[in-house]
Amino acid sequence: MRSIRPSFTARRGRGGRRTSASLTAVALVSALALTATACDSGGADDGNPGANASAAGSRDGKIRIPDDLKRRLKEHGIDIDKWKNGAWKDWNKDDWLREANDFINPVINGLWDPDRMREAEEPDQGVDDNDLSGDQGVTDPTPQPVKARAVDAPYHANAATSGKLLFDSPEGTMVCSATVVRDPAHPGKSNLVWTAGHCVHAGKKGGWYRNLAFVPSYNDQALSAAALQNASRSQVAPYGVWWADAAKTSQQWISEGGKTGGAGAAYDFAVIHVTPEQGGDGKSLEETVGGALPVDFDAPAVANVGSVTASGYPAAAPYDGGLLYQCQDEPGRLSLERSDPTMYRIGCTMTGGSSGGGWVETGADGKPALVSNTSIGPVNAGWLAGPRLGEVAKSLYESVSEQFAGR
Repeated sequence: MRSIRPSFTARRGRGGRRTSASLTAVALVSALALTATACDSGGADDGNPGANASAAGSRDGKIRIPDDLKRRLKEHGIDIDKWKNGAWKDWNKDDWLREANDFINPVINGLWDPDRMREAEEPDQGVDDNDLSGDQGVTDPTPQPVKARAVDAPYHANAATSGKLLFDSPEGTMVCSATVVRDPAHPGKSNLVWTAGHCVHAGKKGGWYRNLAFVPSYNDQALSAAALQNASRSQVAPYGVWWADAAKTSQQWISEGGKTGGAGAAYDFAVIHVTPEQGGDGKSLEETVGGALPVDFDAPAVANVGSVTASGYPAAAPYDGGLLYQCQDEPGRLSLERSDPTMYRIGCTMTGGSSGGGWVETGADGKPALVSNTSIGPVNAGWLAGPRLGEVAKSLYESVSEQFAGR
């Protein structure tokens, strides 16, 4: 079987096929999730209550490296100038920072050029089937596949809060999807982005990814693959490139998350705070794109949830990562472990690269809210599953917001 993962610069993967409708045969893979790593190092320090990350900041267009970050970089033998000049490509397992407080993401101007953005693709790697004996017995029947619909251009007008999340892993350049969400500490001026935990941290076997950056409304005009070959940076990133200067994911993902199976999937979410690569014009991300979604941490059980819309930039065949797609379906339940919360599951044909993309429900008040994000799916790309957002997710969200409350 082949997994459906976030992408890297590698040959493009092909989806496998399921031979049985049973969940056991489906072989859940951290499908859109996956943190394939080249290092088999230990997990994060379980004493750290989540993945907090402070890094380079910018308010006036000049990138500054805080003294505490310089100190921590030096403690790990990292010279900031060498780092920006390519030292970040050294993924020696002894240097790959795994501790929750060691997310390091200095801005490297121009690193994400159109070619690097475009070349983040889906790998072709086999994965093992998973034992789902921990099922709580509340998993609903496998949903019928829902064909993903291409979002009409311009994306800024039709899906303003969606974008691509780009990052580097030991195996190459990778891509996920992400969503602009509101910041309670800065109403109307949010710099917060929601995505999957596996899109920022490799989980149990690794550490934080590098050069994490968000591109809202990537390829806003929906240019064809051929046109993207020669597209300018302003065409592929019309609203700029926004670098993560803070990130947080769940301790459950850090301790249990893996590149195969459902381990950690029920807690596979993350919140990042971003800053514009060039300093911008003083506007926040929310002001720049024209909106941000509220996050619903009290979404009801699936029986009371209407249809949800999942958005993302699928990069694995038959998609190429250049266009934004959506699936709309009524969610069912997916149970992986007796000790973990039940997840949402919908029918959807999106593949790797759409991982981390937001799931949006329109509430009784007629207003949309983010209720989940794409986490896992089967090898044949017939459905997607995402975590229900409860107290753990709310705590991460509030923590990142509070970190920047006085800035």
